[in-house]
Amino acid sequence: MKAARMLETALKDPFAQIAQFALDPHLCVPDEVLLQTSTLLIDTLAVAAGATRLEVAEIARDFASDFHAAGRPEHSAFMLFDGRRVSVPGAAWALATQIDNLDAHDGFNPTKGHIGCALVPALFAFAEQRPDLSGRQALAVLAMGYELAARAGIALHATACDYHTSGAWNALGVAAVGAHLRGLGPDALRHAMGIAEYHGPRSQMMREIETPTMLHDGSGMGALVGANAVLLAERGFTGAPAITAEGPEVAHIWADLGQDWTVMRNYIKPYPICRWAHGALEALRQVVRDHGIDAGDVKAMQVRTFAQSAQLFAGMPETTSQAQYSLGFALATLLVHGRIGPEHITGEGLRDAQVAALLGRITITEEPRHSARFPAGRWSDVTLTLADGRKISSGDVNARGGPEAPLEILEIRDKITAIAGHTLPEARISALWGMREGLLQDELKFADLARIVTPKCDD
Repeated sequence: MKAARMLETALKDPFAQIAQFALDPHLCVPDEVLLQTSTLLIDTLAVAAGATRLEVAEIARDFASDFHAAGRPEHSAFMLFDGRRVSVPGAAWALATQIDNLDAHDGFNPTKGHIGCALVPALFAFAEQRPDLSGRQALAVLAMGYELAARAGIALHATACDYHTSGAWNALGVAAVGAHLRGLGPDALRHAMGIAEYHGPRSQMMREIETPTMLHDGSGMGALVGANAVLLAERGFTGAPAITAEGPEVAHIWADLGQDWTVMRNYIKPYPICRWAHGALEALRQVVRDHGIDAGDVKAMQVRTFAQSAQLFAGMPETTSQAQYSLGFALATLLVHGRIGPEHITGEGLRDAQVAALLGRITITEEPRHSARFPAGRWSDVTLTLADGRKISSGDVNARGGPEAPLEILEIRDKITAIAGHTLPEARISALWGMREGLLQDELKFADLARIVTPKCDD
């Protein structure tokens, strides 16, 4: 009965419900949701730190510095882990591009993509003009943005004939975060979301899978478009209503806004590899753990997975982008090294002779039963043929890190060090991790976290 009433309300005035939720200065967010949002925030910042020395990250930050300057100080923001100031949209774009290209950030299965990699950069860029913002308030705004972006993504996938990258829809979440922090009203928010949807990069995900590049999942442009949309709407620029938010055919997707906190079902990745590979990686991890197998024992590996996963990059990658959108290479790396870190998908890791030798023993095929479970899950199974003739099968295994198989909190803490440890000293990593619970304290300002993540990594 309650669900029916919520749907009726959404159909009568779809945007009124969205605006009330997005702009409420006293938005009530449960503590468990705030803590989950804080965990995702810290995880995302660790990925940002770990990505600072990637070639694409340096290109993005230098480009923003050269071409996204702010005309006035109040229109500028720091680029995190860099220390230079650029325009608010430039700062959001550069950091989102940086995070997007170290594929270790969180995601939400029904959207087939990622939210935090665009929203976190926007949050920091817009929050600079809000020194009064508390940690709890910032987390509430971020949680709100996750909820709007998640529904925008689900709505787009339900109504578009092609599979678009995350930037196509997480731009709407960025617009909502910016509108809230700048104190805009419902009309301006409506135009901002309309601008963000209209100009959002309707980039085709499978093109990037076929030929992996620095374009990655489009979230850099999603952050840029969403930030631009807010600032344009604030000045009176008008935009068509966002049909993924206001169309009657998607009203049911938005009807439970503020009731069902989808952010609780976001996953945290254990590896900096495309999520589509994680079901097979977890299957291999379990087999190796349970049977004490090492790379030298394996004569052949048969992988059955869902269609999209089977289309990941084949062969030995030459670039970090190819490595992160790989399946065979990721499996070989995990078997050889027992883990996958930034060092395995960059530099000498791309020329690892042991991994290259093992890669030739791996066969990957689509399995219809796994394809039928996508995008709700990322299922795969592996069968190892050992040198002694034995065959060991994993059975069907889903990716780990989401609500169905969450990482332990200590595993997340270890991941922070594994991802950011080559760029940040342990003291700074510990300070960052300490903010996970600290942000929930009323007296702590969001600017206290910004002071940890603004200076260059080697400062």
